[in-house]
Amino acid sequence: MKLAPAVQARWDALAARERTLVRGALVLVAAAVLWWLCLAPALQTVRTADAQHRSLQGELEQMKSLQAQAQALQAQPRLGYDEALRALQASVKALGPRAQLGVVGERATVTFKGVPADVLAPWLAQARVNARALPTDARLTRHQGAPTGPGTANWDGTVVLSLPSR
Repeated sequence: MKLAPAVQARWDALAARERTLVRGALVLVAAAVLWWLCLAPALQTVRTADAQHRSLQGELEQMKSLQAQAQALQAQPRLGYDEALRALQASVKALGPRAQLGVVGERATVTFKGVPADVLAPWLAQARVNARALPTDARLTRHQGAPTGPGTANWDGTVVLSLPSR
């Protein structure tokens, strides 16, 4: 390997022992760079691969569960408009005075006042499954505390649902 004249002169001026130490230092630096750039990232990937695999497997199982739910919903027989409206009315009545239903054509608007989150989510799932009502718009506001008690999340607002066509 050809070095610049100034570097070559400096190299020639070094004693044999110093040259050996410089070579050793260069090998050490090259090994460190090789470790940081090539080996360390690969070893980190190997260390985290099992945890990442378990995480992705969990996500896959969740997606398969959602797929099964969607297929089950698609396999259900179609409901007529009147049956769907009756099922939606029954589900809204179960919420009590905290919810009111308004229907215009094939769109139903449900207005909520102080409905707890643990009541609202199952209601929406029930409306989706039993009444085949699809949420098209939701405008909800979350607030803490009353009327169901401190530390609980309650919702005010409206959900617009699309009912099966007549």
